[in-house]
Amino acid sequence: MMWFGWGSGSWVSWLVMSLMMLVFWGGLVALIVWAVRGFARPPESSKQDPLAILEERFARGEIDADELKSRRNALTKSGSNRAA
Repeated sequence: MMWFGWGSGSWVSWLVMSLMMLVFWGGLVALIVWAVRGFARPPESSKQDPLAILEERFARGEIDADELKSRRNALTKSGSNRAA
């Protein structure tokens, strides 16, 4: 039974099916690319040195100035002990 040209041999149905197939495969490829990029990228915190992370925490208000100073001293002392 045909409904206003939407039958099995209509060019409109072939066009709709082709577009839906393109949307499906395009979405699948986009999902795979997103997953590969997300899992292949190292975490941002591993790229930074400890002093930069400490200063970011101070800028966000997670630690106060006294804690920043004491932790910075601890990091620089431990770094100088390792080099010696």
